[in-house]
Amino acid sequence: MDDHASPLPRSHFRDWTRPRLKRGRLLWMKVRALPWLLLLALIAASGLNAQQIRDSASSPPELVFEGPEDMSILLDELRGFDRQSLVPAMELLGLDEPGPPIRVIVAREGSVEARRAPSWVMAYAVGNAGWVVLLPQRIPAYPDGNLEQVLRHEIAHVLVARAAGRYGVPRWLNEGLAIVAAREWRFEDRGRLVLEAFRRRKASMADVELEFSGGSVSSARAYAVSVAFVRYLMDEHGSHMPARILDHVAEGKRFRTAFRDATGYSLTDVEESFWADFDFWNRWVPFLTSSAALWMLVTALALLAFRRRRERDEALRQKWEEEELAELEALQVQDHWVN
Repeated sequence: MDDHASPLPRSHFRDWTRPRLKRGRLLWMKVRALPWLLLLALIAASGLNAQQIRDSASSPPELVFEGPEDMSILLDELRGFDRQSLVPAMELLGLDEPGPPIRVIVAREGSVEARRAPSWVMAYAVGNAGWVVLLPQRIPAYPDGNLEQVLRHEIAHVLVARAAGRYGVPRWLNEGLAIVAAREWRFEDRGRLVLEAFRRRKASMADVELEFSGGSVSSARAYAVSVAFVRYLMDEHGSHMPARILDHVAEGKRFRTAFRDATGYSLTDVEESFWADFDFWNRWVPFLTSSAALWMLVTALALLAFRRRRERDEALRQKWEEEELAELEALQVQDHWVN
């Protein structure tokens, strides 16, 4: 045996001076680290899921623009339209596939396409044919107006037709969905709805359907009620409800049957609930805060002040008459005693 053999490394010996971790404490440290490990795993998974969502997102439809050569500048502007903004409309309608390219025709006033529509119509769509006509010269304040919003509205009509399997749907549903999809709900639309509520407490959607065939004023009321009804339907039954109704229509069901199967209620029942829900806050508050209500209040206060003034004048006149009568009686008594 070699007395001069090198000693064993220190690592081979237990360091009795260093306290050992108890097994329970070591387990507790692992448990405390578990949430952080889970958080890191969730962050990594969310990154993968976001990438998967981006990869699997619905592709917007292709748009093919046509128009006369002297409108080439406008056509170039429209070709820069953000097609990705159509994806929310596809999700609203339950469309996974965009379908074939949509033809967008930009027409001048006096053209064949323009003569097919009333003078107050700014654009229109033929859903089953998959094409849209824009009449930019009819759009108020164009080119400062939002032509892209009009385009988004008309494309939504084509998407509604595709979601319905090219079966027909009522005009009120078609227009209401197009307005919601294009995010066109405006303050003046709510004003029209309030006036409509004052004009008639309840109206069936069949009556609203007929108003689309009237003039611009009648159609404006029909648009306002239609979008309010669609929004109510989504608020009460879920944002997926339009897609469910269109799915049933695409199966070849009649619309009222498709509506009942999707919502669980008849169209008549939902109509009654819609108007019943149009309570004080929806009917009266917008009216009471309007300029018309302000002028009515000012007029009423003026009439009330005039009436009060007349009452005070009449009371003062009667008081004077009574005082004069009392003076005359006093004079008569005084004369009697003198005599």
